[in-house]
Amino acid sequence: MWLFETKEGIAVFVVCIVVALALSVFLSCLFVARFLVILQLKRTKKSKWGRQCSQQETVQLKMYNDGVAWSEQNQAYKKDVHIVNEGLNLYGEYYDYGYDRALIFVAGRTEGLRYGYYFAKPYPELGYNVLTLDARAHGESDGTFNTVGFEEHKDLLAWAKLLHDEYGIKHIVFHGICIGSSCALMALTSKDCPDYLEGLIAEGMYPNFYETFKNHMVGDFHQPEWPTMPLVTQWVKHYTGHNIRYGNIDIIDKLQKPFLMIHSKEDRYSLPVEAEKLFAKCPHDKKQIVWFEHGAHSKLRIVDPERYDQAIVDFITTYFPKEN
Repeated sequence: MWLFETKEGIAVFVVCIVVALALSVFLSCLFVARFLVILQLKRTKKSKWGRQCSQQETVQLKMYNDGVAWSEQNQAYKKDVHIVNEGLNLYGEYYDYGYDRALIFVAGRTEGLRYGYYFAKPYPELGYNVLTLDARAHGESDGTFNTVGFEEHKDLLAWAKLLHDEYGIKHIVFHGICIGSSCALMALTSKDCPDYLEGLIAEGMYPNFYETFKNHMVGDFHQPEWPTMPLVTQWVKHYTGHNIRYGNIDIIDKLQKPFLMIHSKEDRYSLPVEAEKLFAKCPHDKKQIVWFEHGAHSKLRIVDPERYDQAIVDFITTYFPKEN
């Protein structure tokens, strides 16, 4: 072939091979990035992210079953609740003990409202009713994409309004896990946040979704950060309209409500060093941080339920003491 008859021809051939390989790698990463976004953030059928236990491994099953047992013991207080927000039917369960305070539990990605049962125990003892939710695209609620809090936080404001307006609740605190903590922070720093939303308990909070998704992708899916993560960012923006490089680290300095951070030193997705930065950037002194030496992401209470619940008791009694 004429390409191999001169040095210039050989150089052109090599360049063509390199370009073809680079294009092949790029297209492969583009496909992988889209696949990961669809897998992790899109509800493709109603059974995906339902109310069943999301994982069949031992720890998750125990949390789920212990939570269901709590719910069964408290059926006399349960009310099925429903709102429509931005055209979506959203569903929850409200455990009404007759108090004028309420805890809204905000689960992480893939979890329906039953996930919140496991964390509910200390709240009625502290004088709080409990609302646990099917977020958008989870459980019985409508929706297609998990937008990692950008849209869901508006639903939290609507749920809080329901409790305030229809159930006479004067004081509301959020308890969020992973994405749920991010969603709650967005609600509490929103310009539309009402005074009766009073504080946040956050487990597994991350600086932004880019960072936690990167850790998940590299550690679990063995994908390179570049070019896959920039492509993931663009796919998420394409599907949801939001930039996942913007997140908690950019808004936590606006938080003026009491804040409890619960975090594991073994968290592989929401790294401890980033949690320290978030805590330091919270601008006031009405904040506490409780470290667990051991425990997986979103699975801290099961490591030491008494210590976990006591952290909540200490936080609530310090910043929200009962009125005489």
